[in-house]
Amino acid sequence: MWAAGMIAVMVGIECMEAGSNTLSKAAMTNGMSDYVFVVYSNSLALLFILPSTLIYHRKRPCPKLTFLIVCRIFIVGLLSCTLQILMYIGIGYSSPTMASAMNSLIPAFTFILALVTRMEKLDLKVQSSQAKSIGTILSITGAYIVVFYQGPPILFSRPLPNLHSFSVSLQSNWIVGGFLLATSSFLISLLYIVQTWIIKDYPAEMVVTLFGCIFVTILSAIVALIVERDPNAWTLKPDVELITIVYSAVFMVSIRSVIYAWVCRIKGPVFVSTFRPLGMAFAVFMGVTFLKDTLHIGSVIGAVIIALGLYAVMWGKANEVQIIEENVISRVDSSSDKVPLLQNKSMEV
Repeated sequence: MWAAGMIAVMVGIECMEAGSNTLSKAAMTNGMSDYVFVVYSNSLALLFILPSTLIYHRKRPCPKLTFLIVCRIFIVGLLSCTLQILMYIGIGYSSPTMASAMNSLIPAFTFILALVTRMEKLDLKVQSSQAKSIGTILSITGAYIVVFYQGPPILFSRPLPNLHSFSVSLQSNWIVGGFLLATSSFLISLLYIVQTWIIKDYPAEMVVTLFGCIFVTILSAIVALIVERDPNAWTLKPDVELITIVYSAVFMVSIRSVIYAWVCRIKGPVFVSTFRPLGMAFAVFMGVTFLKDTLHIGSVIGAVIIALGLYAVMWGKANEVQIIEENVISRVDSSSDKVPLLQNKSMEV
């Protein structure tokens, strides 16, 4: 039941991120600055994270915060600031669908980094490792089928004149956007690894998220003040721009960051990354529903393959957990069998 709830939360996070990418593209089309957006969204998120952290740790004292842990959290803030800027600039050059497609690279990047850092073990003779490897490949393949193979249309929709430009971009801009989004995906994978490294030594997700958000706000403000020369860019407009900032601050920066840190500690970075390809299916759904895109057979096939890949990875992880639990139970049983013998011997003496 607890595992099912965790899976449902992760699926919901990916759905919210697909909505965030769509909103950010709409706001950028109306002239919102990428750099100012990162500053405002993280600054506003502090208003939610700070009181939540104080309330949560009012009766649960957090571990002692050392200088070394702060330095590690600064690395998280640096990675988060860089990937957020690259991601939103990449979305501006391309589209939310491209962003979701590049996110499908995150499981592969994370799996490779986890192997390098020895957070994951790969033994192709074991079924769980085979399932995780095949599932990762299937998820990536499904995401790219959605993007690069359309096929015959299934559901026709009349494009909205103002929103149809979301999926239209010059070829050069599309390539630049794809490169920036792929780079941000690699940084996200690296962020998962560093977060897991921190949380294992400092199991306080709220505190890590709070200080990470502080560092992101400071770093992004420095970058925005240097790069953004237009003073009008700092003026908030009471339209889709303000909605996007509030949405990103509450759901993406605050809630998502805490949940990712928590799940990384319990399940590891590879488990978190396996849900990223689901954003591709959500992006297609939102495109058809809200942007009035046409649904093609390739999108359906890709979504099915993504689901199969995710199921394979989840089965592999569940099989690993079951094997570990069985080994622990067998060790406990074997040790308990020896205890009465020792007790009887001591009594005879």
